Amino acid sequence: MPHDDDLAPAALAGFSLARPPAGFIDDPYPWYAVLREHQPVQPIGPGQWLLTRYDDVAAVYRAPQARSDKRREFGPKFGLGTPLFEHHTTSLVFNDPPLHGRVRRLLLGALNQRAITRMEAGVTARVDRLLDRLADLAAPDLIAHFAAEIPVEVIGNLLDVPSADRAPLRGWSLAILSALEPAPSAEVLARGHAAVTEFCDALRGLVAQRRARPGDPEADVLTRLIQGEVDGERLTETELLHNCIFLLNAGHETTTNLIGNGVHALLSQRQAWDALVAEPALIATAVEELLRFESPLQLNNRQLDAPLTLGERTLPAGDFLTLGVGAANHDPSVFAAPERLDLARKPNPHLAFGHGAHACAGLNVARLEARIALGGLARRYPRLVLDGTPVRDRRVRFRGFSALPVALNR
Repeated sequence: MPHDDDLAPAALAGFSLARPPAGFIDDPYPWYAVLREHQPVQPIGPGQWLLTRYDDVAAVYRAPQARSDKRREFGPKFGLGTPLFEHHTTSLVFNDPPLHGRVRRLLLGALNQRAITRMEAGVTARVDRLLDRLADLAAPDLIAHFAAEIPVEVIGNLLDVPSADRAPLRGWSLAILSALEPAPSAEVLARGHAAVTEFCDALRGLVAQRRARPGDPEADVLTRLIQGEVDGERLTETELLHNCIFLLNAGHETTTNLIGNGVHALLSQRQAWDALVAEPALIATAVEELLRFESPLQLNNRQLDAPLTLGERTLPAGDFLTLGVGAANHDPSVFAAPERLDLARKPNPHLAFGHGAHACAGLNVARLEARIALGGLARRYPRLVLDGTPVRDRRVRFRGFSALPVALNR
C-alpha cells in the first residue's frame, strides 16, 4: 500500500480496479491519495479514466456531455437482451432524459418531505424492535441483525410488499448490484441474471394486484408509479418493474452500508462515538460526516458524448469516466484533515449522493434511516464495542461490511 512518494510511480503503473492491488479493498484511501497527487486522471484501460480529485468529480457530475446511459458499456459486459442488461439500462440511475426525468419526477413526488415525515414513526418503531432483539442475541451482528433489516423494511413499506414476500429482497439486491463490479465473474453474472428474472416475476404479481386494488398514491410509491403521468406519458410495464427493483437496490445498498460503515468508523475512532453518546444533537452532522468518511458508493461512471477538459487534460468523446467518489470525499483541498472523523464538520459538501440532476432521489430517506438507527444505537448501547473480526465486503464499487460482530455493553 503506497504511503511514500518513492512508491508512487510503481504503484500507478499497473493500477487496475478490475484487479485491485493488495490491501486496496480494506483501505483504498492511501492509494487514492497517491493517485490524486501524481495521476489524478488515471488511465485504467483503453479510453477509460479514473478521477480522484474532488473538483474533477464535481465537474463531471455537472457536465452536460457526461452521460449516464450505459448501453454501450453494458452490452459487452452483460450481453444484449439479457436480464441484467435490460435492468441496468432501464432503471433511473443509468438513464438520461427523457426517461430519467419522467421517473425521477414521479419518485421525488412520492418521496417528498411530507412522505418522509410520515415514515419517521414507522422507522423509529422498527429500529426500536431491532435494538430490543439485539439484547437477546448471543453474538449480535450489526449487519445481519440490524443495518440490513432497516432498508428492506422501509422500501418494502413504500412499495407495500407483503411482509411474507420480503425474505428474498436482500439477496436479489446483492446479486444484481454485485454484477456492476469492474470485472464480475461468470458466477456473479449468472446470479445477477437469475435475481433480475425472479424479482421481475414477483413484481408482476404485485403490480397486477395493485392495478386491481390501488393504494393511496400519497403513501404507496408503487401505486404512484402505476398511476403517475408526466407530460402525458406513463411508465411502460418494463420501466415500472425495473425502477421498482432500482428503488430497493439503491435504498438497501446505501443505507445498509451507511449504518454499518458508520458504526465501524465511530467505534474505531472511539472519541467520536463517545461524543455522539454525550451529545445526541450531533446526529445530523454526524450522518453527513459518515457519508463523507466512508461513502457507501465509492465509484460512479459516466460516458462522454463530447470532449471534456479536466485540468490540463482534454478527454475525447466516447471515453468512459470512473468517478472516484470516495477519493473525492477525502480530498484535502476541500476537507481539512480528511482522515479524521469530525462529527461537527461544516461545511461538508461531500459527493456521497452524487450531484446535480442525478443526485440520489432517496437521499433524504437514507438520512432519516441513518439518523434514527445510529442515534438509537448510541442511546441504547453507549458501551457498544467491536467484538471479533469485521468481514469487509470484497467489492470496490460499493463499500461496506458483510458482518460486523459487536458486544453491546462492555
